[in-house]
Amino acid sequence: MPLEVAGLGNALMDALVVIDDGILDELGLTKGTMHLVDHEQWEQVFDRVRDRDVTFHSGGSCANTIATIGWLGGDALYCGQVGPDGLGKMYEERIQRACGQHALIHAKTGNTGRCLSLISEVDAERTMLTHLGAAVSVESLGAFEEHLKRTKIAQFTGYTLLDGPMRETAINAMRIAKAAGAKVSIDAADPFVVLQIRDLLWELLTDLADIVFLNADEARKLTDEEPEHAIYTIAKRANIATVIVKLGGSGSLVLHQGELHRIAIRKVRAIDTTGAGDAYAGGFLFAHVRGWPARLCGELASAVAALAVAQVGAVVQDRELLASLVAELDPGTAA
Repeated sequence: MPLEVAGLGNALMDALVVIDDGILDELGLTKGTMHLVDHEQWEQVFDRVRDRDVTFHSGGSCANTIATIGWLGGDALYCGQVGPDGLGKMYEERIQRACGQHALIHAKTGNTGRCLSLISEVDAERTMLTHLGAAVSVESLGAFEEHLKRTKIAQFTGYTLLDGPMRETAINAMRIAKAAGAKVSIDAADPFVVLQIRDLLWELLTDLADIVFLNADEARKLTDEEPEHAIYTIAKRANIATVIVKLGGSGSLVLHQGELHRIAIRKVRAIDTTGAGDAYAGGFLFAHVRGWPARLCGELASAVAALAVAQVGAVVQDRELLASLVAELDPGTAA
Protein backbone atom coordinates (compact mmCIF):
# COMPACT_ATOMS: atom_id res chain seq x y z
CA MET A 1 0.00 0.00 0.00
CA PRO A 2 1.34 3.48 -0.83
CA LEU A 3 2.13 5.86 2.01
CA GLU A 4 0.97 9.48 1.76
CA VAL A 5 3.87 11.35 3.40
CA ALA A 6 7.14 10.10 4.89
CA GLY A 7 9.56 12.44 6.65
CA LEU A 8 13.16 12.27 7.85
CA GLY A 9 14.37 14.79 10.40
CA ASN A 10 16.22 15.61 13.59
CA ALA A 11 14.19 14.10 16.43
CA LEU A 12 14.14 16.67 19.23
CA MET A 13 11.93 16.49 22.30
CA ASP A 14 10.36 19.92 22.75
CA ALA A 15 9.95 21.31 26.26
CA LEU A 16 7.81 24.45 26.10
CA VAL A 17 7.29 26.93 28.91
CA VAL A 18 5.90 30.47 29.12
CA ILE A 19 8.21 32.88 30.96
CA ASP A 20 8.67 36.55 31.78
CA ASP A 21 11.47 38.23 29.85
CA GLY A 22 13.42 38.86 33.06
CA ILE A 23 14.47 35.20 33.06
CA LEU A 24 16.14 35.69 29.68
CA ASP A 25 18.14 38.61 31.07
CA GLU A 26 19.06 36.58 34.13
CA LEU A 27 20.32 33.70 31.98
CA GLY A 28 22.07 35.95 29.45
CA LEU A 29 20.01 34.68 26.53
CA THR A 30 19.23 36.69 23.40
CA LYS A 31 15.48 36.83 22.90
CA GLY A 32 14.08 35.30 19.72
CA THR A 33 17.17 33.28 18.80
CA MET A 34 18.21 29.64 18.89
CA HIS A 35 21.16 28.75 21.12
CA LEU A 36 23.05 25.48 20.54
CA VAL A 37 24.08 24.04 23.92
CA ASP A 38 25.45 20.81 25.34
CA HIS A 39 23.55 18.41 27.61
CA GLU A 40 24.77 19.99 30.86
CA GLN A 41 23.95 23.57 29.78
CA TRP A 42 20.47 22.48 28.69
CA GLU A 43 19.82 20.82 32.05
CA GLN A 44 20.99 23.91 33.96
CA VAL A 45 18.52 26.20 32.20
CA PHE A 46 15.75 23.60 32.40
CA ASP A 47 16.26 23.39 36.18
CA ARG A 48 15.62 27.15 36.35
CA VAL A 49 12.14 26.82 34.76
CA ARG A 50 11.09 23.26 35.62
CA ASP A 51 8.77 24.46 38.42
CA ARG A 52 6.61 26.25 35.81
CA ASP A 53 4.01 24.60 33.59
CA VAL A 54 6.32 22.79 31.14
CA THR A 55 4.68 21.02 28.19
CA PHE A 56 6.46 18.23 26.29
CA HIS A 57 5.94 17.46 22.60
CA SER A 58 7.78 15.36 20.03
CA GLY A 59 9.56 18.02 18.03
CA GLY A 60 11.99 18.95 15.34
CA SER A 61 10.70 20.76 12.28
CA CYS A 62 10.00 17.71 10.13
CA ALA A 63 8.46 15.78 13.02
CA ASN A 64 6.07 18.67 13.68
CA THR A 65 4.96 18.60 10.05
CA ILE A 66 4.51 14.82 9.97
CA ALA A 67 2.67 14.80 13.32
CA THR A 68 0.34 17.53 12.03
CA ILE A 69 -0.51 15.38 9.01
CA GLY A 70 -1.16 12.46 11.36
CA TRP A 71 -3.49 14.48 13.58
CA LEU A 72 -5.33 15.68 10.46
CA GLY A 73 -6.01 12.04 9.63
CA GLY A 74 -3.32 11.53 7.01
CA ASP A 75 -1.20 8.42 6.50
CA ALA A 76 2.16 9.78 7.63
CA LEU A 77 5.39 8.19 8.88
CA TYR A 78 8.36 9.81 10.62
CA CYS A 79 11.97 8.68 10.90
CA GLY A 80 14.50 10.21 13.27
CA GLN A 81 16.91 8.99 15.92
CA VAL A 82 16.38 9.09 19.69
CA GLY A 83 18.57 8.04 22.59
CA PRO A 84 18.08 5.19 25.09
CA ASP A 85 16.54 7.42 27.75
CA GLY A 86 13.23 8.56 29.18
CA LEU A 87 12.85 11.39 26.67
CA GLY A 88 13.37 8.92 23.82
CA LYS A 89 10.54 6.74 25.12
CA MET A 90 8.33 9.81 25.55
CA TYR A 91 9.16 10.91 22.00
CA GLU A 92 8.14 7.54 20.59
CA GLU A 93 4.84 7.65 22.45
CA ARG A 94 4.02 11.13 21.12
CA ILE A 95 4.78 10.23 17.48
CA GLN A 96 2.82 6.99 17.79
CA ARG A 97 -0.17 8.89 19.18
CA ALA A 98 -0.08 11.36 16.28
CA CYS A 99 0.42 8.97 13.38
CA GLY A 100 -0.42 5.51 14.72
CA GLN A 101 3.01 4.38 13.51
CA HIS A 102 6.65 5.44 13.46
CA ALA A 103 10.02 4.51 11.97
CA LEU A 104 12.23 5.85 14.74
CA ILE A 105 15.83 4.68 15.06
CA HIS A 106 17.01 3.95 18.61
CA ALA A 107 20.64 4.83 19.28
CA LYS A 108 22.47 2.52 21.69
CA THR A 109 24.19 5.43 23.48
CA GLY A 110 23.79 9.19 23.94
CA ASN A 111 20.97 11.53 24.85
CA THR A 112 17.77 12.18 22.97
CA GLY A 113 17.98 15.60 21.32
CA ARG A 114 15.93 18.27 23.02
CA CYS A 115 14.79 21.85 22.50
CA LEU A 116 13.79 24.06 25.42
CA SER A 117 11.46 26.73 24.03
CA LEU A 118 11.14 29.75 26.33
CA ILE A 119 7.99 31.59 25.26
CA SER A 120 7.64 35.25 26.18
CA GLU A 121 4.38 36.03 27.96
CA VAL A 122 4.61 39.55 26.51
CA ASP A 123 4.65 38.87 22.76
CA ALA A 124 4.77 35.05 22.30
CA GLU A 125 8.30 35.28 20.88
CA ARG A 126 10.33 32.13 21.49
CA THR A 127 13.93 31.73 22.58
CA MET A 128 15.28 28.22 22.07
CA LEU A 129 18.04 26.19 23.66
CA THR A 130 18.82 23.14 21.56
CA HIS A 131 20.92 20.10 22.41
CA LEU A 132 21.05 17.96 19.27
CA GLY A 133 22.23 14.78 20.98
CA ALA A 134 21.54 11.57 19.08
CA ALA A 135 19.35 13.34 16.51
CA VAL A 136 22.15 14.27 14.11
CA SER A 137 24.13 11.03 14.00
CA VAL A 138 21.87 9.03 11.68
CA GLU A 139 24.18 7.22 9.26
CA SER A 140 21.79 4.58 7.90
CA LEU A 141 18.11 4.66 6.93
CA GLY A 142 17.52 1.04 7.90
CA ALA A 143 13.95 -0.11 7.31
CA PHE A 144 12.87 3.45 6.49
CA GLU A 145 14.42 3.06 3.03
CA GLU A 146 11.61 0.72 2.00
CA HIS A 147 9.00 3.20 3.21
CA LEU A 148 10.59 5.92 1.07
CA LYS A 149 10.07 3.70 -1.96
CA ARG A 150 6.31 3.57 -1.42
CA THR A 151 5.53 7.12 -0.30
CA LYS A 152 3.82 9.75 -2.44
CA ILE A 153 5.64 12.68 -0.80
CA ALA A 154 8.96 12.66 1.07
CA GLN A 155 9.45 15.60 3.44
CA PHE A 156 12.82 17.03 4.54
CA THR A 157 14.10 20.20 6.21
CA GLY A 158 17.22 22.29 5.82
CA TYR A 159 18.34 21.40 9.34
CA THR A 160 19.24 17.88 8.18
CA LEU A 161 21.49 19.35 5.48
CA LEU A 162 23.90 21.11 7.83
CA ASP A 163 27.37 19.60 8.09
CA GLY A 164 27.42 16.21 9.82
CA PRO A 165 26.44 12.55 9.29
CA MET A 166 22.77 13.42 8.74
CA ARG A 167 23.52 15.42 5.58
CA GLU A 168 24.51 12.46 3.39
CA THR A 169 21.76 10.33 4.93
CA ALA A 170 19.13 12.94 4.06
CA ILE A 171 20.41 13.49 0.51
CA ASN A 172 20.49 9.74 -0.05
CA ALA A 173 16.90 9.52 1.21
CA MET A 174 15.83 12.25 -1.21
CA ARG A 175 17.39 10.36 -4.10
CA ILE A 176 15.75 7.08 -3.09
CA ALA A 177 12.32 8.71 -2.85
CA LYS A 178 12.74 10.59 -6.12
CA ALA A 179 13.87 7.46 -7.98
CA ALA A 180 10.80 5.62 -6.71
CA GLY A 181 8.47 8.31 -8.08
CA ALA A 182 7.74 10.33 -4.94
CA LYS A 183 7.54 14.09 -4.83
CA VAL A 184 10.39 15.55 -2.75
CA SER A 185 9.41 18.41 -0.44
CA ILE A 186 12.05 20.58 1.25
CA ASP A 187 11.42 23.15 3.99
CA ALA A 188 14.30 25.64 4.11
CA ALA A 189 13.79 25.73 7.92
CA ASP A 190 15.78 28.82 8.98
CA PRO A 191 17.54 31.86 7.42
CA PHE A 192 20.74 30.76 9.17
CA VAL A 193 20.50 27.38 7.44
CA VAL A 194 20.04 29.01 4.03
CA LEU A 195 23.16 31.13 4.54
CA GLN A 196 25.18 28.09 5.61
CA ILE A 197 24.20 25.82 2.71
CA ARG A 198 22.99 28.20 0.01
CA ASP A 199 24.86 26.53 -2.88
CA LEU A 200 23.91 23.03 -1.73
CA LEU A 201 20.29 24.08 -1.31
CA TRP A 202 20.13 25.43 -4.86
CA GLU A 203 21.64 22.17 -6.10
CA LEU A 204 19.10 20.02 -4.27
CA LEU A 205 16.17 22.20 -5.25
CA THR A 206 17.22 21.99 -8.89
CA ASP A 207 17.99 18.27 -8.98
CA LEU A 208 15.47 16.74 -6.58
CA ALA A 209 12.76 19.04 -5.21
CA ASP A 210 9.15 19.27 -6.37
CA ILE A 211 7.87 21.40 -3.47
CA VAL A 212 9.73 23.98 -1.37
CA PHE A 213 8.62 25.92 1.70
CA LEU A 214 10.37 29.13 2.78
CA ASN A 215 9.55 32.13 4.92
CA ALA A 216 10.20 35.68 3.72
CA ASP A 217 13.69 35.93 5.24
CA GLU A 218 14.71 32.54 3.83
CA ALA A 219 13.52 33.57 0.37
CA ARG A 220 15.56 36.77 0.61
CA LYS A 221 18.69 34.92 1.75
CA LEU A 222 18.36 32.40 -1.07
CA THR A 223 17.75 34.87 -3.91
CA ASP A 224 18.74 38.36 -2.68
CA GLU A 225 15.24 39.44 -3.75
CA GLU A 226 12.03 40.40 -2.00
CA PRO A 227 9.51 37.53 -1.57
CA GLU A 228 7.18 38.44 -4.44
CA HIS A 229 10.08 38.33 -6.91
CA ALA A 230 11.97 35.56 -5.12
CA ILE A 231 9.12 33.08 -5.48
CA TYR A 232 9.26 33.32 -9.29
CA THR A 233 13.06 33.20 -9.33
CA ILE A 234 13.09 29.99 -7.29
CA ALA A 235 10.43 28.33 -9.43
CA LYS A 236 12.18 29.26 -12.68
CA ARG A 237 15.82 28.67 -11.71
CA ALA A 238 15.18 25.34 -9.97
CA ASN A 239 12.27 24.32 -12.22
CA ILE A 240 10.04 23.57 -9.21
CA ALA A 241 6.31 23.15 -9.69
CA THR A 242 5.25 24.35 -6.23
CA VAL A 243 6.92 27.15 -4.23
CA ILE A 244 5.43 28.47 -1.00
CA VAL A 245 6.65 31.61 0.76
CA LYS A 246 5.20 32.34 4.20
CA LEU A 247 4.86 36.02 5.08
CA GLY A 248 3.94 35.83 8.77
CA GLY A 249 1.12 38.21 9.61
CA SER A 250 0.75 39.11 5.92
CA GLY A 251 -0.31 35.61 4.91
CA SER A 252 1.50 33.49 2.34
CA LEU A 253 2.21 33.13 -1.35
CA VAL A 254 1.63 29.85 -3.19
CA LEU A 255 3.04 29.56 -6.70
CA HIS A 256 1.86 26.34 -8.34
CA GLN A 257 2.55 25.53 -11.98
CA GLY A 258 3.01 29.21 -12.77
CA GLU A 259 -0.16 30.47 -11.06
CA LEU A 260 0.25 32.66 -7.96
CA HIS A 261 -2.21 32.51 -5.08
CA ARG A 262 -2.23 34.98 -2.20
CA ILE A 263 -3.41 33.32 1.00
CA ALA A 264 -4.72 35.40 3.90
CA ILE A 265 -4.12 34.56 7.55
CA ARG A 266 -6.79 33.55 10.01
CA LYS A 267 -6.49 36.06 12.82
CA VAL A 268 -5.99 34.65 16.31
CA ARG A 269 -4.49 35.77 19.60
CA ALA A 270 -0.88 34.59 19.44
CA ILE A 271 0.18 32.45 22.38
CA ASP A 272 3.24 30.67 20.95
CA THR A 273 4.76 31.09 17.49
CA THR A 274 6.83 27.89 17.84
CA GLY A 275 6.55 25.76 14.72
CA ALA A 276 3.83 27.74 12.96
CA GLY A 277 5.64 27.15 9.68
CA ASP A 278 5.82 23.42 10.40
CA ALA A 279 2.07 23.33 11.00
CA TYR A 280 1.54 25.24 7.75
CA ALA A 281 3.59 22.67 5.83
CA GLY A 282 1.63 19.84 7.43
CA GLY A 283 -1.70 21.34 6.42
CA PHE A 284 -0.50 22.05 2.90
CA LEU A 285 0.92 18.57 2.27
CA PHE A 286 -2.16 16.88 3.74
CA ALA A 287 -4.31 18.68 1.16
CA HIS A 288 -1.80 18.48 -1.69
CA VAL A 289 -1.43 14.71 -1.54
CA ARG A 290 -5.23 14.49 -1.84
CA GLY A 291 -5.20 16.52 -5.04
CA TRP A 292 -6.79 19.69 -3.67
CA PRO A 293 -6.40 22.88 -5.75
CA ALA A 294 -3.35 24.92 -4.71
CA ARG A 295 -5.41 27.75 -3.24
CA LEU A 296 -7.31 25.41 -0.95
CA CYS A 297 -4.05 23.73 0.08
CA GLY A 298 -2.81 27.16 1.15
CA GLU A 299 -6.03 28.01 2.94
CA LEU A 300 -5.99 24.79 4.96
CA ALA A 301 -2.31 25.36 5.74
CA SER A 302 -3.04 28.88 6.96
CA ALA A 303 -5.94 27.70 9.10
CA VAL A 304 -3.87 24.94 10.74
CA ALA A 305 -1.00 27.36 11.38
CA ALA A 306 -3.42 29.78 13.06
CA LEU A 307 -4.59 27.04 15.44
CA ALA A 308 -0.95 26.25 16.25
CA VAL A 309 -0.14 29.88 17.05
CA ALA A 310 -3.15 30.11 19.36
CA GLN A 311 -1.79 27.38 21.66
CA VAL A 312 1.45 26.32 23.33
CA GLY A 313 3.23 23.87 21.02
CA ALA A 314 3.65 23.45 17.27
CA VAL A 315 1.28 20.50 16.78
CA VAL A 316 -2.49 20.85 17.11
CA GLN A 317 -3.77 17.70 18.82
CA ASP A 318 -7.53 18.17 18.53
CA ARG A 319 -8.69 15.71 15.88
CA GLU A 320 -12.29 16.94 15.96
CA LEU A 321 -11.29 20.57 15.44
CA LEU A 322 -8.90 19.67 12.63
CA ALA A 323 -11.53 17.47 10.99
CA SER A 324 -13.92 20.42 10.99
CA LEU A 325 -11.34 22.52 9.11
CA VAL A 326 -10.87 19.78 6.53
CA ALA A 327 -14.63 19.43 6.07
CA GLU A 328 -14.97 23.22 5.70
CA LEU A 329 -12.43 23.44 2.88
CA ASP A 330 -12.53 20.01 1.23
CA PRO A 331 -13.42 20.56 -2.45
CA GLY A 332 -15.12 17.16 -2.53
CA THR A 333 -17.44 18.18 0.29
CA ALA A 334 -18.20 21.53 -1.35
CA ALA A 335 -19.11 19.76 -4.58
